[in-house]
Amino acid sequence: MSVALTRLPDPIHAPDFYESVTVKRALSWIIDVTLVAILCVLLLPFTAFLGLLVFPAMMLAVGALYRWITISARSGTWGMRLMGIELRNADGDRLSSDQAFMHTALYIGAVLVAPLQLISVILMLTTPRGQSLSDMILGTAMLNRAV
Repeated sequence: MSVALTRLPDPIHAPDFYESVTVKRALSWIIDVTLVAILCVLLLPFTAFLGLLVFPAMMLAVGALYRWITISARSGTWGMRLMGIELRNADGDRLSSDQAFMHTALYIGAVLVAPLQLISVILMLTTPRGQSLSDMILGTAMLNRAV
């Protein structure tokens, strides 16, 4: 076991913390992307509809702000909260604003470089804690909130 992860629950001795987290992450991602798309559509009139020309970049920017703000506030996006999961750092605490920013930046980097996102998904499916690439780099993990 990695020394940096010793304060996170052990997936063998406390599997309830990680049960179905990967599926919940996928569902929360769908919810979050939908919310960001709705926000972007609502912003379009304020851009005189020029936002249509750069809609993917607008989605990326709004999505990054959405992730950073919501993870900073309660260690999870609205989709994550709805699915009953939250991010925890290596000490088992909620993410600080700086940690949320770094997690968001690494996630955006993985989104922009498709092979990194694929690696991230494979890691979530194969690691004991269901950690993404950004989780592995930062020592964070997604946990079931109710446990």
